[in-house]
Amino acid sequence: MPGLIQESPFKTITVHELHPTFAAEVSGIDFQNVSEEQFSEIVAAMAKYGVCVFRDTGLSDEAHVKFSERFGELDNIRRYLLGGRKPRYELYELFDAGNIDAETNTVLDPSSPRAHSNRGNELFHADSTFNPRRASFSLLRACELPPPGNGGNTDFADSRTAFDELPEDLKAELSAHDYVGVHSMAHSRKLGSPAFFADVDPTKTPMQRHRVAQLHEPSGRMNLFIGAHLHHIEENGVEIPNSWDLVQRLNAHATQSKYTTTVRWDRPGDMIIWDNRCVLHRAGGGAFEGKYRRDLRRTTVHDDSPTAWGLNAKDVEWLGFNTNAKPKHAGAVGV
Repeated sequence: MPGLIQESPFKTITVHELHPTFAAEVSGIDFQNVSEEQFSEIVAAMAKYGVCVFRDTGLSDEAHVKFSERFGELDNIRRYLLGGRKPRYELYELFDAGNIDAETNTVLDPSSPRAHSNRGNELFHADSTFNPRRASFSLLRACELPPPGNGGNTDFADSRTAFDELPEDLKAELSAHDYVGVHSMAHSRKLGSPAFFADVDPTKTPMQRHRVAQLHEPSGRMNLFIGAHLHHIEENGVEIPNSWDLVQRLNAHATQSKYTTTVRWDRPGDMIIWDNRCVLHRAGGGAFEGKYRRDLRRTTVHDDSPTAWGLNAKDVEWLGFNTNAKPKHAGAVGV
């Protein structure tokens, strides 16, 4: 009822909802001293909202990694360090989600292969769906930001509510079939910069399989596990008729404006945590591109749920940099 005051289920944190169905800003946390009770409430908030925003955390790289480890086993960048590549950070658990050239420590040239690769991140996706073992949480922290008003925000989409509100024909189709999504990082890179990656064939690169309709166990709600890495849909190991049409329809449905919200980065130290098993996200563009530094660092937690590995083998080699990529693509990820 309007005006009804409800007691908050949280005792040690304060939650400000950012959207009617998901996403919240969480305050009242001293990240230098997070108790088990408070951490449990953060996990509960993540299950409810899917996206939680924390301002001015004061976390260093080391503290960022240490806090992330409380959520589970972390992914790392070692498989990307081929051909003499050097990491930007001392800690292998930190993924570079910014626009800074590791060789020159300057703003990335917008015409560089890595910049073209990064344009795939501007499409709604879930992290690591192209890996055999998917990700649960991503923890993205701002270290350096463009001046206000130059873009660089992060957008999110509520794929649980999108499942709940599927058109009846789509919901019936997903209920009647055991559809498996086939994911490829090369596919999203090509979608993000089709001219630059025109000669890339995603079917020649590794693909991983995860079911399209899945139970999000922390909340008990169903979810659409889709996004820009989704190349096609199979059933019983065979691509279904009109697969690409269905991929496009599902992605368009889940990313309607009524299911999305934008999180603005205010200052260095801000951090966003999201659950890749129940939301999609994308990097927002803007005037900062090619002009201002935007240094964001991410840890990624391996999913440990029963469906973490999807239909994939656990002994398969994980995709890193392709040392056989064409010279013009050298430095691009996933092609």
